[in-house]
Amino acid sequence: MVDATHISFAATDRSYFALLKKEIHKKAIEAGIATARINELDIIVAEMTSNLFKYSDDGEILMGVFQNGGSPYIELISIDNGPGMINPTRMMQDGISTSNTLGHGFGSMKRLSDDFEVYSIYGWGTIVMSRVYSDRKAIRKKQKVTVSPLVVYKPGEVTSGDGMVYKQNEKQFKLMLADGLGHGPEANKAVKEAAAAFVVYPDYSPVETLRFIHSSIKKTRGAVISILGYDFDTKTWISTGVGNIAVRLNGAAAFRNQMSYNGIIGHNIPNTMNDQQYPSDQYNQVILCSDGIKTRWDLSKYPMIAKYDGTVLAAALYKDQARRTDDMSVIIVKIK
Repeated sequence: MVDATHISFAATDRSYFALLKKEIHKKAIEAGIATARINELDIIVAEMTSNLFKYSDDGEILMGVFQNGGSPYIELISIDNGPGMINPTRMMQDGISTSNTLGHGFGSMKRLSDDFEVYSIYGWGTIVMSRVYSDRKAIRKKQKVTVSPLVVYKPGEVTSGDGMVYKQNEKQFKLMLADGLGHGPEANKAVKEAAAAFVVYPDYSPVETLRFIHSSIKKTRGAVISILGYDFDTKTWISTGVGNIAVRLNGAAAFRNQMSYNGIIGHNIPNTMNDQQYPSDQYNQVILCSDGIKTRWDLSKYPMIAKYDGTVLAAALYKDQARRTDDMSVIIVKIK
């Protein structure tokens, strides 16, 4: 099933916190998270909402459920437009508080989480990311390619018209980000059929993959799609896109935007398309976004963010660039 990776919960009203906690608890049970870990998750959610109430403006919590090969985990991302922190590392120490409390909030969340990050800029706001695994022994292994997805459906919908899927073997990695035309179930149907075609098509070439998907989803409303690949032997990225999926390759000293072809997969595509190749020694990270995210961003606005988990960068772009009237997707792909 290809759908939103995260559900958005507004955390601006204290009276809503109890319902928010109950819904996250319910989703964790449905995901098969162990009872002991759900109890710890409840504490993390309580600390997150407490911090948002005390310190933030326009608070939001994103919750994602990831099956992780049968060993599920929950990902929580707290986002706010509050005053931010000058020294977030210091604030994670027990006993440090700016509001005359015990100062155990960040410390408690970090101890109970299996992965934990706090990113904050003074005057901009704060992002807190926590992952809780059902089985701590099954914490996801470090991969040659890390994928950090953030897909959120349009407010008022119950399914996403955006979707992401990827596959990998010993030699190659390949990922698809698709945005079905419009919103809701019909857009999601187009993306699901595109994902089904993507998964079964054996050729590595993004162009040939797009042609196969095009012939497979002609009975749907269609989609705009970008395909990104990585070859472990040649250490080369390869990509092609049709429509307005933004793809930016980032390196230590430079960045480059992929130029997509005009068209709609499933309706009309160019007769001539070429795979575009880029060396990973120049670009070790790729950002893919649907048009639910504005693309005129400047990563220099986020100092030191390259040292953090890719999910933090995805959340920062979502925080600043999301069009709240659309499905929204930010995918961060990084080579070790």
